[in-house]
Amino acid sequence: MSIFVARHGETDHNKNRILQLPSTPLSATGEQQAKCLAQRLQNENITRIISSDYLRAAQTAQALSQLTQIEVELNPLLRERNLGDIRGQSYDSLDLDPFALDYIPPNGESWTDFHKRVARAWQFIAQQVTHSNGHLLIVTHGLVCRALMPHLQLPKDVKSLSQYGNTSLTKIQDTPPWNIEFLNCTAHLEPDVTRDSHSPV
Repeated sequence: MSIFVARHGETDHNKNRILQLPSTPLSATGEQQAKCLAQRLQNENITRIISSDYLRAAQTAQALSQLTQIEVELNPLLRERNLGDIRGQSYDSLDLDPFALDYIPPNGESWTDFHKRVARAWQFIAQQVTHSNGHLLIVTHGLVCRALMPHLQLPKDVKSLSQYGNTSLTKIQDTPPWNIEFLNCTAHLEPDVTRDSHSPV
């Protein structure tokens, strides 16, 4: 049994370097990416799909749900970092680095609070493994994928990443020390389905 962790598909906000809102949907490209991911996973004996409740993640998860008839379980612990009042603004319009370690967005989460939430999310995921009869799929966001890394065991020849491609897939063994079998894999994407590298969220 394994844990698969996927980032959501592309959105127009990804493409245009805009800090995303919870209601940001997948773009047409993102929808196609989600279908490619679903086709890759449909024969992997996944028995549970747990997703962030933000629309772009839920839509990505729903692509596999439609193929397998597995209900998507939404969990707010898997949400992207809450950037508060600056969500909806473009990177270029800001006179600050929204990802600076000491920056706390108005009405948003500090890095400390975000990492504490992701730690709770990982505790939840680890608990669910013991209740699953097959593989578990987690659909979440770029910063969450990165924040999960301290809880996992990277291969010796692989470094942690700062960017995760849209619908990138990471496979994790289901027992401590939670070894990663592969990281940030987008082999399922067709040549004409682009991988976003502009925005971590």
